[in-house]
Amino acid sequence: MKTIACILVEQGKPVVVDEVEMPSLAFGQVLVRIKATGICGKQLDEHIGTRGHDPYLPHLMGHEAAGVVEGVGEGVTRVKIGDHVVASWMKGSGINAPTPTYLWNGKKINAGNITTFQRHSIISENRLSSIPHDIPFDDAALLGCAIPTGMGIVINQAKAGPGDTLAVFGAGGIGLSAINAASLVSAGMIIAIDMVEEKLQMAKRFGATHVINAQKTDPVEAIKQLTKGAGVDFSICTIGKAKPMEQAYDSAHQSKGSVILAAVPGEKICLDPYPMNSGRKISGSHGGDTVIDRDIPKYVSLYQAGKIKTKDLISNRFKIEEINKIFESLKKGEISGRAIIEF
Repeated sequence: MKTIACILVEQGKPVVVDEVEMPSLAFGQVLVRIKATGICGKQLDEHIGTRGHDPYLPHLMGHEAAGVVEGVGEGVTRVKIGDHVVASWMKGSGINAPTPTYLWNGKKINAGNITTFQRHSIISENRLSSIPHDIPFDDAALLGCAIPTGMGIVINQAKAGPGDTLAVFGAGGIGLSAINAASLVSAGMIIAIDMVEEKLQMAKRFGATHVINAQKTDPVEAIKQLTKGAGVDFSICTIGKAKPMEQAYDSAHQSKGSVILAAVPGEKICLDPYPMNSGRKISGSHGGDTVIDRDIPKYVSLYQAGKIKTKDLISNRFKIEEINKIFESLKKGEISGRAIIEF
């Protein structure tokens, strides 16, 4: 069987869209017909080489999607043929299957336990969650990364609650999901920081009580003014650059503030350690501490209740053949929410 897929051959060069040959299903593997896949900043990092040399080139791409199960390998019990599923890079229960070996022009091409920038994909059982058939695939795709990461940062990691103050640096897919979650838990002040006015207007629709354009205003000073000099209880950075990470750190309350960094910059950051002696905490985020067996059903219920704004979160729709156009738009900051590829 062959399928059309995006292939990253060389960092910084156009992604190739071509046919790849798929192997037979091995133990614990599932064949999924991808219907929609989200595009995360992680793929842009891979493309431009933010973290340096990629030893796995050439390889397939993508890690959040929704689709239909068309085949199951031996041992698979978590899903069955005909199921609608969310595919995520986050591990759940089930078999952690070996990575599939695709062929491109007769040569092996690398792929992980999940790749989604392709019409059909072989995915490890423990990266899949069944969902109701009435959830549109474009909405469901965002349950693979953007929504559980952003909402998980607020609900699982920060454990924010009524009256808490939050600053969210970066109003993209993950940042908007974090703002959505902060609104759901009745946070008292939700501050969105970005350099793109359109994103800030979106943040208001997701529940931001205040917005700061970092291109026009020093966000640290503005946040201190809004909080009467105290700083916020939770400062979340979803931007993979040093300056906003440092600003997020400086915006947190000195003694009880918590800073959560949800992106990985390609450079070192510089922080004053003194506030940590007073109690300020800093941590990274691995998918918002999401447990997909527990959290995906919870987010499905919130979606069905109209509390997750997926329609607003999807800002751009593309076809697979437009993959290089997508990356150019991401580089230029032209995508305000989450871009998806629809099949």
